[in-house]
Amino acid sequence: MNTNFSFAKNIDMKKSTKILSIIFIVILIPTLFLGRSVVEGIVPTDKGFRFAFDTKGIIGLVLSAILVGVGIVLYIKFILSQPVDKAIFFSSLPLVVLYGMSLFMLAEITSFNNPIANALRNILNISQENLYNTILWAILITIIFIILLFVNCFVICKPIAKVERIVSRLGDGKVRDEKLKIGGVKQFNSIEHSLNKINNNYRSKDNSLKTINLETQKFIPKQFFKFLGKSSLQELELGNQVKKNATTILVKLIGLSSGNNMSLEENFNFVNSYIHVISPLIRKFGGFIDKYNGEGLTAVFGKAEDAIDCSHAIIRAITIKNRQNKSLPNVEQQISIMTGEVIFGIVGEQERKMPTIISNVNSLLEKLNEVCHLMSCKIVFTKSSLDSLPLNYKFYYRHIGKLSVAENREIIIFEDFEIFPRDLTSLFIKSKSFFERGVILYDEGNFESSSQYFSQALKICPKDRACYVYYNKAKEKLSNQ
Repeated sequence: MNTNFSFAKNIDMKKSTKILSIIFIVILIPTLFLGRSVVEGIVPTDKGFRFAFDTKGIIGLVLSAILVGVGIVLYIKFILSQPVDKAIFFSSLPLVVLYGMSLFMLAEITSFNNPIANALRNILNISQENLYNTILWAILITIIFIILLFVNCFVICKPIAKVERIVSRLGDGKVRDEKLKIGGVKQFNSIEHSLNKINNNYRSKDNSLKTINLETQKFIPKQFFKFLGKSSLQELELGNQVKKNATTILVKLIGLSSGNNMSLEENFNFVNSYIHVISPLIRKFGGFIDKYNGEGLTAVFGKAEDAIDCSHAIIRAITIKNRQNKSLPNVEQQISIMTGEVIFGIVGEQERKMPTIISNVNSLLEKLNEVCHLMSCKIVFTKSSLDSLPLNYKFYYRHIGKLSVAENREIIIFEDFEIFPRDLTSLFIKSKSFFERGVILYDEGNFESSSQYFSQALKICPKDRACYVYYNKAKEKLSNQ
């Protein structure tokens, strides 16, 4: 496209040059014939010159002015068609010639003896006796010559500064959407064309990279790049890692594949329909999905409150979807939440790199999920997540026990019952003190007293599955003593 434009522009320049050349030749002939009338109209006097043009003189003067104007345009076109070195030479040549002639005339004018020379001597106030004025005029002419020479070189070489800026920007990988313009002589037109080609190539590659990055974000979330302090896939190197405190959630969907007569394809679409509900909510609350599995997914959040808010939203969204899928089995959800130090990194080999989280969080979340499943909880979280919440963050929860994860190491677990129906939530609130006291006594081995507290909690909230589990386990312990 740019090539066609330049080619068309060159054709227009050639046509305009031909037309101007014809005009110049046509005007030149009558101007030469009328030149004598113009000269005769300039009458030298004692004080200078007097103009007394007749009709032929006026016509000749007008034609001369047009001829000079057309000549200047043609000369400028000639200069613009030259490379920089020749353009500087040919544009400076008239100034040098004019400067030399001016100094010569200034030096020799006192030796001429004719009306025109006498008029010029009177105007310039110079004579053989007054050399001081001659020197002053020579200095003035020299200063004017230097200024004009500087302006001429500045105008001719001005595009070089533009080339320098454009090359510097392109060297930094910065591109522009519009056409790059330099101007100047023909050589700069070629440079302009080449720079536009480079800019277009950069822009094409930049657009390709943006497309690749957009596609990459479908597989590698932009939040993962943010955690690593990177901006694109190209910056990820094998072994890159960042250790940070983060909150990880494990979402398990129960009932996706069991107890239904769907084909594999139907079951696959059924699973994806729930994933399509969960994934946007995770992104909305500032998290990203680390892994998918057949029964759910693992997601990571920078803030514990975002993870809990997102868990509430997931529970509500799945409840609504279950109501919409009346002909399909209901899907139950169990969410386990844990906060701790994890390593975000790139693992694999040069041929295949994969971003992931490296820590023992996943195994601990699986153990939390077992507790969640055993006690029919919807959301469980650890004390580390509770400690990471802001002081003004309010929601309903209760202590449901401890989980042994290693020798002499236990994790304190809480249940979030914020998402239960209001009537059930109010019963949990009323029975909370009895239930938590029973849990503490159970952990201390006082099974008889704990069973009494669990019994009181069940009287208030008979639908409390976790309380039933503890009550039955306490009775079982008592019977085995």
